[in-house]
Amino acid sequence: MVNRELIRLKAVQIIYSYYASGMNEQGKKGIETSQKELLFSLDKAYDLYHAMLQLLLEVRRVAVEDVEQRSLRNKQLSKNLIIDTRFVNNRLLHLLAENEQLRDFTDKNNQLWAEDEEMIKNIYRAFCKSSDYEMYLKEEDSFQNDADCIRRLYRSFIVDNDDIAAALEDKSIFWNDDKHIVDTFVLKTIKQMREDNAPDTPLLPQYERTEDMEFAVQLHKYTIENGEYYRTLIEEKSINWDMHRIALMDTVIMQTALAEITSFPTIPVAVSINEYINISKMYSTNRNWSYVNATLDNITKQLEAEGKIEKV
Repeated sequence: MVNRELIRLKAVQIIYSYYASGMNEQGKKGIETSQKELLFSLDKAYDLYHAMLQLLLEVRRVAVEDVEQRSLRNKQLSKNLIIDTRFVNNRLLHLLAENEQLRDFTDKNNQLWAEDEEMIKNIYRAFCKSSDYEMYLKEEDSFQNDADCIRRLYRSFIVDNDDIAAALEDKSIFWNDDKHIVDTFVLKTIKQMREDNAPDTPLLPQYERTEDMEFAVQLHKYTIENGEYYRTLIEEKSINWDMHRIALMDTVIMQTALAEITSFPTIPVAVSINEYINISKMYSTNRNWSYVNATLDNITKQLEAEGKIEKV
């Protein structure tokens, strides 16, 4: 699940913290501590993936309680109103509820969403009033339509939900910046699930590729070990900029980008630059990310001319 886009983002965050907290003055111990923080933050990203799947089951729980309450009210009032149970019987949600990997996470974190009951109810209520829900009820009763329903629910009511963002910020300092990437993997999981999945069918693995964890460790290592060299290159190409006035985050983004460009021969230069420009857009003003873009472009052209960038 952890891909290189997320690794780059986490590396920039942790290396920024390494300099901002003064950890860089602790020598080897500071580097080792920073690397442990990077790997821990990637573990937390995998926890967030499980937490967002768990949130879908919390919405289902609220739906079950709603059906039970309406059924009881009908009985008390001696009414015979039809109560739709299509959503609470959603096959994809049933598979998630039975999934052993997710159940193990939920058993260990069963109070994760305990303080967010009203938020979960609001998600369910908003979904029930939506055209997505109306369309779901009119569709053929099938696993594929059940899966499409949950995908629409997630995209429309969870992906860009400010209340969820606030809740995640309270739960972990690592989670808020990760969510936009983790969301893509939750949606990928929904798309990949099949009706015949067994309870022991694994969810997405923590790392997309076995070598990605090594990529994270090496990117962190090269960025810090060669930091002085990279900052010299940045300063040389920042003729109209005082290095002391360049935001630390912009420097760290460029430093990390240069570590990747010069140390990983299988990653094209354009790919690396684009990835770090996207990170810069998250944290910088338009003027700053334009500066980051221009500076990286000038440095890479110089290094290529000097034969210091080798790509396979």
